[in-house]
Amino acid sequence: MIKINSKSALAVALSRLEAFCEPKVRQEQYIMDSEIGASVLWNAYFLGDIKGKVIADLGCGTGMLGIGSLLLGAKKAIFVDSDEKALETSKSNCLNVKSESLKAEYLHQDIRELKLKADTVLQNPPFGTKVIHADTLFLEKALETAPVVYSFHKSETKRFLERFSAKKRARLTHVWDFKFPLKATFSFHRRQIHRINVSCLRLERPR
Repeated sequence: MIKINSKSALAVALSRLEAFCEPKVRQEQYIMDSEIGASVLWNAYFLGDIKGKVIADLGCGTGMLGIGSLLLGAKKAIFVDSDEKALETSKSNCLNVKSESLKAEYLHQDIRELKLKADTVLQNPPFGTKVIHADTLFLEKALETAPVVYSFHKSETKRFLERFSAKKRARLTHVWDFKFPLKATFSFHRRQIHRINVSCLRLERPR
């Protein structure tokens, strides 16, 4: 297993993960930047939300957040995605870095039907640009799944999502803002890299 002793080492490990083999537009399957993923995971680690915890990576895609949590000492990571091929990629990525001491579970399931309990959710859900309210659907399910949630969203929606979460008895404790690079993935893309304002929200509800 790769030994992780710094945020930069984590970013390097995450940068080596396999990308989507057949990315789907409707599910907004873009690869997360490894530096951004490592930054949020490192913060979550030092806030006590990863080591020894059961982590759920909802809409896991290639598995970056779940794998990163395992590399930082999570007790178990549960990878959830409705796209079977994406789930296979996450499993392949996990197998490439794991040892017998790392535990992973893979669930091929629609987020709306998910019934799961974990200590922490780490997710980079669809932003709702292709399927309206996909972002709030994921956030609602995440808050049902774990008392602590880290969730990426377009920065312009964070005030709405804070109010939405408050109605679910969750409070916003931290916000990290990023210039999220979306690399050209589909044939209709004209720019090699398009950057958008994205925020990672940390939400906590009563245990």
